[in-house]
Amino acid sequence: MPSSCDSLMEDIEDMVSSSDPTPHERQSARKSIIPRSRKKKELLSDEELQADSLIPGTQKIWMKTWGCSHNNSDGEYMAGQLAASGYKMTDDPTEADVWLLNSCTVKNPAEDHFRNSIKKAQDQEKKVVVAGCVPQAQPRMDYLKGLSIIGVQQIDRVVEVVDEAVKGHSVRLLGQKKDGGRRLGGARLDLPKIRKNPLIEIISINTGCLNACTYCKTKHARGDLASYPIEELVERARQSFQEGVCEIWLTSEDTGAYGRDIGTDLPTLLWRLVEEIPEGAMLRLGMTNPPYILEHLEEMAKILNHPRVYAFLHVPVQSASDSVLMDMKREYCIDDFKRVVDFLKERVPGVTIATDIICGFPGETEEDFQATIDLVKAYRFPSLFINQFYPRPGTPAARMEQVAAHVKKQRTKELSQVFHSYNPYDHKVGERQHVLVTEESFDSQYYVAHNKYYEQVRLLSRYINKRLKHRVHKSCLFLTVYISNIFPKCNLKEPVRITVSCTFADSSSTIFF
Repeated sequence: MPSSCDSLMEDIEDMVSSSDPTPHERQSARKSIIPRSRKKKELLSDEELQADSLIPGTQKIWMKTWGCSHNNSDGEYMAGQLAASGYKMTDDPTEADVWLLNSCTVKNPAEDHFRNSIKKAQDQEKKVVVAGCVPQAQPRMDYLKGLSIIGVQQIDRVVEVVDEAVKGHSVRLLGQKKDGGRRLGGARLDLPKIRKNPLIEIISINTGCLNACTYCKTKHARGDLASYPIEELVERARQSFQEGVCEIWLTSEDTGAYGRDIGTDLPTLLWRLVEEIPEGAMLRLGMTNPPYILEHLEEMAKILNHPRVYAFLHVPVQSASDSVLMDMKREYCIDDFKRVVDFLKERVPGVTIATDIICGFPGETEEDFQATIDLVKAYRFPSLFINQFYPRPGTPAARMEQVAAHVKKQRTKELSQVFHSYNPYDHKVGERQHVLVTEESFDSQYYVAHNKYYEQVRLLSRYINKRLKHRVHKSCLFLTVYISNIFPKCNLKEPVRITVSCTFADSSSTIFF
């Protein structure tokens, strides 16, 4: 039998035979066709109808951050990446689909709040993703079982973790970032960011530290010192100023130790950053422990005197007793601390030294505590962070013989009374100062400003708003004022009449009120 392929066709039209219906006949035949209705598909179940809502990137996320400025910077980076991926960040936890909880492990109360927030989210059937130092240091805690975790060095992968959490999966990223065996500072600095305050950029210059303080849980999470290269930090600062930032905070677990792992030091970094600070902007240095600032005192004094650097340094002392400091493994004695403070006060007129004190550390005697009282009375620190000792699980201090709870509470109260007994700002009332306004108070009644010494100044916003139509969070506001009410410590209740010289965006004027 001959094959249909045996004959050669020159054109596809050759496939049409004379017996096939013509197009006209086909059209006529359609008139006799009766259409038949199709059965409607079964309605999707509720679960199937919600399928679109499980597509990652379409949900609302509420984020809560506890702890230090380093943690806050991590939170800003995570929010920026999530927003860039399509998620909507919300301030209302009730309307959020996912709660991202960024924790702090320094004190028991902070971890208690974190744990309670997890339970609250679960009670409300929210998806939960946890981050920060608590899950990094203790990922096997019972209340973290089944939860997705973002490690402190994995914040650049927050979108992946949230995506999987939205799908109902549990993901844990807790690894350390390394390059050729060397531990890196953490996630890249050029990630997208949503700043809590659009005028302030928080830059973590390193993560971890060189100390092994017996009371510290943060070391378990952040690990050993790992510094970012100077060029990356300078580029981040340059980019921030281009985005309209007018104040940069440098932060880490110990800024004084910066660079010791990569062959450089803090003053070298600071001099490079100073070159990038534009007119009217300021740089604030974060916490530094005494051992790592001692050898740089001369250079640090010069830097703190620079007009675009706040004459402010946070140097924790923790106790004025060498015995207690030894038990804490702080690696300095009280004379080292005094040398730092005395040197800077002499070389940087008006410098503000902030410090921390722990009351009731294991083994602290009445004589030890009295030495701390005497130190505070002698130096009259304008900024003093008083902490009652809390034994953190897994730390050496938690295994030491504890001071009775009522004694710790009493010592904390007594030191607080000493602090409130003096007014370190009284002598400045009436002085003429140049201040930078970067935020509003929580009640919106005041603009919050800082002078060269990072002393807080309150300006009644209703007086300024009568003369200025702009809002302070949209543009930098530079003011020259008579200091009339500095908080948190001043006897004056209301600002006095002041003269303000301001530069607002591209216009300037002089206002009297």
